[in-house]
Amino acid sequence: MKYTVITGASSGIGYEAALAFAARGKNLILAARRTGELERLKSKVADLNPGLDVVLRTVDLSVAADVYEFYISLADYPIETWINNAGAGSFASVGEQNLNKVTTMLHLNIEALTVLTTLYVRDYANVEGTQIINVSSGGGYQIVGNSVAYCATKFYASAFTEGVAQELKERGAALRAKVLAPAATATEFIKSALDLEAFHYEGVVPKFHTAKEMAGFMLDLYDNEKVVGIVNGSTYDFELRDPIYPYVGRARG
Repeated sequence: MKYTVITGASSGIGYEAALAFAARGKNLILAARRTGELERLKSKVADLNPGLDVVLRTVDLSVAADVYEFYISLADYPIETWINNAGAGSFASVGEQNLNKVTTMLHLNIEALTVLTTLYVRDYANVEGTQIINVSSGGGYQIVGNSVAYCATKFYASAFTEGVAQELKERGAALRAKVLAPAATATEFIKSALDLEAFHYEGVVPKFHTAKEMAGFMLDLYDNEKVVGIVNGSTYDFELRDPIYPYVGRARG
């Protein structure tokens, strides 16, 4: 039995991605902080495909020790796809931003993503049919005012993952690394970033995708040999591209 790991699976893109991969008959390992939401998702997956194995992990990936413990806990599960979807945002000018929120964001968007990617590459680089998809943002390719720190974390996620993809290709490894870069998507992201009780995209955000649409785009990226799946910020079309950041390979003697 092979498994697809999805972090940040309790809502939004991670939640819909779990349903999309379940529809393809993929066994799942779902991770998030909210146990109740994970259990509800597991029930929905069971309704969709009762033959699947669904493993739940309640974990706060902004805590470094918990990141390592989470990965180690999966040692007995063969993992064919790893999706680092968990992330956090912070919207404020740099001088006014909440540093507690920003610090948590740095741990989650950069540290956890780096550690989990590194461990998965270390264990699965030469396993055929494996992929890692790191969820970045359109803000990982352009800087947006009042979210400079957030965009910087996503620049890191995009550049790091593109670099991993180039290194793996250079080595002739079997594993593929890919970046998903959504634009505005109707999830709990803005509500959490702004500490709101509720946020409704309709009538407020001019253009956006649903989480289900983004999960569909993720599958398009999963099925394709391209490295970057990005939403065009002007047209909101989903585009599959080769790596965007420049890369200089190292000659190997």
